[in-house]
Amino acid sequence: MTVTIAEGAERVLLSGDEAIARGAFESGVTVATAYPGTPSTEILEALAACPGVRAQWAPNEKVALEVALGASLAGARAMASMKHVGLNVASDPLMTASYTGVRGGLVVVSADDPGMFSSQNEQDNRHYARLAKIPMLEPSDGQEAKDYAVAAFDLSERFDTPVLLRITTRIAHSKSLVELSERADHPPEGFVRDPAKTVMVPAHARRRHELVETRALALRDYAETCSFNRIEKGDRRVGVVVSGVAYQYVKEVRPRASILKLGLTHPLSPELIRRFARSVDRLYVVEELDPYLEEQIRAMGVKLSHPPSTPRTGELSPDAVARFLGVRRRRVRGPVQGLPPRPPALCPGCGHRALLTAVKRLKAFVSGDIGCYTLGVQPPLQTMDTCVCMGASIGVAHGVEKATGRSNNMVAVIGDSTFIHSGITPLIDVVYNQSPTTIIILDNETVAMTGHQEHPGTGRTARGEETHPLSLEEICRAAGVRHVSVVDPYDLKTTQDAIRSGLERDEPTVVIARRRCVILDRERPRRPLRVDAERCIGCGLCLGVGCPAISDVTPAGAKKKRVEIAAELCAGCSLCAQVCPADAITEVADSE
Repeated sequence: MTVTIAEGAERVLLSGDEAIARGAFESGVTVATAYPGTPSTEILEALAACPGVRAQWAPNEKVALEVALGASLAGARAMASMKHVGLNVASDPLMTASYTGVRGGLVVVSADDPGMFSSQNEQDNRHYARLAKIPMLEPSDGQEAKDYAVAAFDLSERFDTPVLLRITTRIAHSKSLVELSERADHPPEGFVRDPAKTVMVPAHARRRHELVETRALALRDYAETCSFNRIEKGDRRVGVVVSGVAYQYVKEVRPRASILKLGLTHPLSPELIRRFARSVDRLYVVEELDPYLEEQIRAMGVKLSHPPSTPRTGELSPDAVARFLGVRRRRVRGPVQGLPPRPPALCPGCGHRALLTAVKRLKAFVSGDIGCYTLGVQPPLQTMDTCVCMGASIGVAHGVEKATGRSNNMVAVIGDSTFIHSGITPLIDVVYNQSPTTIIILDNETVAMTGHQEHPGTGRTARGEETHPLSLEEICRAAGVRHVSVVDPYDLKTTQDAIRSGLERDEPTVVIARRRCVILDRERPRRPLRVDAERCIGCGLCLGVGCPAISDVTPAGAKKKRVEIAAELCAGCSLCAQVCPADAITEVADSE
């Protein structure tokens, strides 16, 4: 984020994530915590480059929010950022933080992912604001993302509450010009003992709940006149209530319509909405995913001019908004037809591919988890049988064993960062309840899928500082696992033997497949491989590992399959050579 803190810069091009980070910086934030997750990752990365901000990765989102809450109770301004499913993990402290309130401003960023570009669901986290009874702001562009982040800290302190700042993928990753301001100074005053506010035993919590309800009424009055909500007068024949990125789409397809733009989307002001409704002939609500605004507006007795037909799945688009509002748009040429699909794939030389190949050869079912290795569900590997949420691989495999009494045909596969995030407690459950489950931890020494962030196992902080590296082996042994082995997944036979040994044991087993992410492993270049056409028998087993460097180039009508390896893609991992029964794959010689 060096561009955002450059001296003399007044307007810079920022993504929504960077703009939120800049807003937090300008607001005098002292502590920023997060767990990496698309589309929110860049917020913490940007703050880590800001002077005066203690930015750090947490093991998971629950811990991140608890750290931010502690900093707030010590009088510091604090921010916890996460993707939408991360707020599920952090919901426990969030619900009670609504009762405790704050001292320094506390802002929680939820980055939702409509369209599931990098997520296992597309839940609508606006419901969390209603559930926790806290205010929620939704920016519509980069400038608002920065301004709302600044305002959120003031709002938090004014109403003694955490504030939810909700964005979506389109806001998080789109770039726009943002005006910058100077950083304000908000030094923390230190923790002040006040058990009635900060110790949520039932006697205290009952009184705090009354304050929460009183605060909700004050916030509703505030929503009536606050600057986040505005009426843009236009053609009175059509009025649209809108928030977030949907505002941009409405302005594009219906620029002359009257608009009620809601920046504060919880709580809503019934009087403001009714007044706007009376000023137009037909009233529409345009929103992404759930009918969050629509249902509340209908409950106010306001009549809408459309049935409940707003698209509830997928990311909103100008075309979808145009269809909803009955606007004819000039047809834009779509993508060229007939192009081959390009699904995401594991990188050439990825250690995960080697591990999944070993599992596939053992014909084991795989209880999977969240990470790059989830791509193993695709052909030709097709070695992923379940994937639910962070850490669920171990619990699901445990449940299968308890239900069927069989564990010799299923393994739990989980990444190093995911194991630290949510895998340790289910591992303890496996040991405690005596389940002969085989767990494979894929340790590539980074949080690869979200852009190679650090975690407690890497020995480096978000700022790149050296720290104590967590030992996965010691954690597993401390949990009570007696059989922990470490293998290099590039060694296919040894890896298969270790997994087979685990499946045959009548007790919990952990296999740690340790191979640094191939993208980061630049200091150990390997020779690329080639296919010896004379030795090749055309069996196609090498194609079965699914490496992007290997291609089927069999000419039409040929009887024998022909395979080639692209030297510029090959990482020299030798996996294809190990599965070749004819020894037809060898290293490229110096002369080639």
